[in-house]
Amino acid sequence: MDYQKLAARLFPDVVQTPQDMELRFPPRALPEGAVVSRMAPSPTGFVHLGNLVQGFTSERLSHQSGGVHFLRVEDTDAKREVPGAVQVLIESLRHYHITFDEGATVDGDAGDYGPYRQSHRAQIYHIYAKFLVEQGMAYPCFCTEEELGAMRARQEAEKVNFGYYGPFAVWRDRPMEDIEAELAKGTPWVLRFRSTGSIENKIKFTDLIKGNLELTENDMDHVLLKSDGIPTYHFAHAVDDHLMRTTLVVRGDEWLPSLPFHVQLFRALGFRLPKYAHIGPLMKMDGTSKRKLSKRKDPELALTYYRAQGYPTEAVSEYLMTILNSNFEDWRRANPDAPLESFAFSIKKMNPAGSLFDVDKLRDVSKNVISRMNAAQVYAYVLDWAQQFDPEFAAALSRDPMTSTAIFAIGRGGKKPRKDLAVWSEAKAYMGFFFDEFFVMEDAVDPKFAKADICLALRAFAANYNPADGQDVWFDKIKTIAQTLGYASDMKAYRASPDAYRGSVADVSMFLRIAVTGKLNSPDMYEVMRILGAERVRARIDAMLAAL
Repeated sequence: MDYQKLAARLFPDVVQTPQDMELRFPPRALPEGAVVSRMAPSPTGFVHLGNLVQGFTSERLSHQSGGVHFLRVEDTDAKREVPGAVQVLIESLRHYHITFDEGATVDGDAGDYGPYRQSHRAQIYHIYAKFLVEQGMAYPCFCTEEELGAMRARQEAEKVNFGYYGPFAVWRDRPMEDIEAELAKGTPWVLRFRSTGSIENKIKFTDLIKGNLELTENDMDHVLLKSDGIPTYHFAHAVDDHLMRTTLVVRGDEWLPSLPFHVQLFRALGFRLPKYAHIGPLMKMDGTSKRKLSKRKDPELALTYYRAQGYPTEAVSEYLMTILNSNFEDWRRANPDAPLESFAFSIKKMNPAGSLFDVDKLRDVSKNVISRMNAAQVYAYVLDWAQQFDPEFAAALSRDPMTSTAIFAIGRGGKKPRKDLAVWSEAKAYMGFFFDEFFVMEDAVDPKFAKADICLALRAFAANYNPADGQDVWFDKIKTIAQTLGYASDMKAYRASPDAYRGSVADVSMFLRIAVTGKLNSPDMYEVMRILGAERVRARIDAMLAAL
């Protein structure tokens, strides 16, 4: 077979060579040890936690080493592409502070190693496809869908591996005359890789996360170019990672079965193989067993879930770091106020088997993150969330920003700040009672307390309430009311002899709390009343008295 003639016949318009591409995309001028890594998602419109895990890993390893992190869009599968998905992808990653030094942007490309969308790189792939044909490492296959279906049925009947290989690779060694005849007829063809592997052999490979691996050699003649000339992922990623000078590929371990083929392909193309880091799956407990997070079963897999629930981006980032690096929590305890970027991320601390995702743990992390924010930050985040997901609440918050900020300041700061909020969507339930349009009586006083006691306590407080009182004076007045009713004003005395009293000062405080907030649990009542003002405090007490 004259491979030069075959290559010229298949790619008559390709005049450039791999050497031309080497000059066009030269090695990067970077310091020794600098990592060049990338994110290369498909624009399907579904951005998920796995994208974040990969993004955090590749971004940290690149930037910590003084390297380059770039975004490439793998959009060769037109059937899967969703309009506007690239913008959704870029904005979602930016929302979680995953930054890129170059690559695809909403408006186009930025960088010297593009185009960064695979759909714009067809000419480049054809240069290397022609090269492989010239080397006898690729050939055209004219099999129809019906013929491939019959081949699969035969393989099933013979109980052998499915695929295009060995005796089933019917176009691998066909003479030039047969190929010319099909080309003359205009028969569609795909370009296949000519594998030299055998399933009897193993390849040894060191993955940066999985460690030392032994994998079965590839013997399949996989498709490199589809009949429309568009490359498969396997071929495109090899060409792109070489020309963009990628030194580290971070991806999910579902790609491990394809690794032997990728190793073959890089070698056939004469490329240096990048290092690989295959990340284990995100899992969750399902009863007593673990399973992978599922797009169909688990809403928490999609990033839109965290935006809708109102998780701070910092909380999601912090939590993912706890499951990516086993030493992160110890570091955070030692450095409570340090920025996440100052943590020395290590690929050696990643679990080869994957990570267990726990929403309860995420909520705990989120509470801690929010507790470290100041009131102005919390107000800004809640307002931003509400403007998209609860416009009525957003309108109430923005009516008086100073008062809304003061509400969020209650119990904030100090060595033991309150941890009432885990997500922004809980803010309305937490502090909505401050706004008359959201105020409802959610809880009721325990019926064991006499209505007469409740009424006397409420009337006495309303008659003597003065918003100018300091907190000690305010609470002394409540203790006096308790004593007057035969309730213990001292909790220590009450705990020592509970039967000697009708109740305690805590119970009197509870009457007031329910009257003013409609809830058994609320922020500090002194601060609540101070923000509400005397008029509204008395109005709510009067309303409860009328309802008793």
